[in-house]
Amino acid sequence: MFDRHSGGESAILVHIDFDQESNQEDLQEFVELVRSAGLKVMDIVTAKRHSPDPKFFIGKGKIEEIQSVKEATEANVIIFNHNLSPTQERNIEKVAKCRVIDRIGLILDIFAQRAFTFEGKLQVELAQLRHLSTRLVRGWTHLERQKGGIGMRGPGETQLETDRRLIRDRIKHIEKRLDKVGRQREQGRRSRKRANIKTVSIVGYTNAGKSTLFNLLTEADVLAEDKLFATLDPTLRRVSLPQGSDVILADTVGFIRHLPHELVAAFRATLEESVEADILLHVIDAASERRDENIEQVWEVLSDIGANEIRTLEVYNKIDMIEGAEPRIERDDEGIPIRVWTSAVKEQGIELLLEAIEELAEEQQFSAQLRLPPQEGRLRGLLYELQAIEEEGVADNGDMLLDIRLEQADWIRLGKQLDKDLSQFVLSS
Repeated sequence: MFDRHSGGESAILVHIDFDQESNQEDLQEFVELVRSAGLKVMDIVTAKRHSPDPKFFIGKGKIEEIQSVKEATEANVIIFNHNLSPTQERNIEKVAKCRVIDRIGLILDIFAQRAFTFEGKLQVELAQLRHLSTRLVRGWTHLERQKGGIGMRGPGETQLETDRRLIRDRIKHIEKRLDKVGRQREQGRRSRKRANIKTVSIVGYTNAGKSTLFNLLTEADVLAEDKLFATLDPTLRRVSLPQGSDVILADTVGFIRHLPHELVAAFRATLEESVEADILLHVIDAASERRDENIEQVWEVLSDIGANEIRTLEVYNKIDMIEGAEPRIERDDEGIPIRVWTSAVKEQGIELLLEAIEELAEEQQFSAQLRLPPQEGRLRGLLYELQAIEEEGVADNGDMLLDIRLEQADWIRLGKQLDKDLSQFVLSS
């Protein structure tokens, strides 16, 4: 589609230190991203700036330096650790005579390599098309010309308009298919809820050890590599807890700082496994120098998708890389587990983690005996819809006696829905 320089396998990396925190990126993480994409790093060009240059993002002098490095190393792609505008990409390519990719383009390429399922491929294509739709003007030399000539006279639509329309049509088609997948996922979640099976979703910064932990807990064989975004497609498995109850464990895509909005939007169906989960396992690389920053980035994404209010258990993983660290459970003032220290690679602290998950799963259940007057038939009906009534009887005065068991969140939601203080009906709990 584009008259652009071809990409390649050897890359020059460009990293700029900006004064503005919103523009700052991590160089080490950038190098890991590039290697995860399967590229060979030939050289790294760094610079400091107060703000990006509107035309080239970096100064003209740095462009010339990059061009010299490219000729010396014979690299065939230049990758920026920042998001470039279409105009900036085009201008740099003209000077450097080399393919230029920005941070979003790099992450999209990695996702395209990692997508194996039908849903994953659709999500990646959707993200790529949304990104591409903003860049259609680049590289074209004939876009202003109307289609014409024998057999080509049409309604006056330019080639650019045609391409934009085709992309819009394809985006709509993919969104419809993903909506269907989303509805199927919702049916699965409703079935698990009816069966009273909790869903525990693993979230965390990319390469924190989520898939290794998932494989250990479920005896699955999900791809677990020391690469960023090794896991892309969500996987669900049943896990038995120490006291005999079961939960569904979901392994999801890793997060990263400044995760492109195209990806958050495209992977909303996948991320809904986290939004609809009963418990989140936030896996953290305890040995990482950027541990606190990574935690903050994960909470930012969770907030974006509306999952920041879900009960969360922090799993401080990779303690085998911290001298003196031992497996343990940390609790809050009420004795509820809030943090578990583990090593998935060394299989340390796994029993403690299962114990903590079981405590949280049980803690979220609400069991009580209710006494409802006859006029509270609507509440009784809603409890039946939730399959929360285990036993029912009638008192001498005609009141309904109900033994119930349901999610604490559902009990609170019922009170809000009916605008009533439901505790007035509780005999014992």
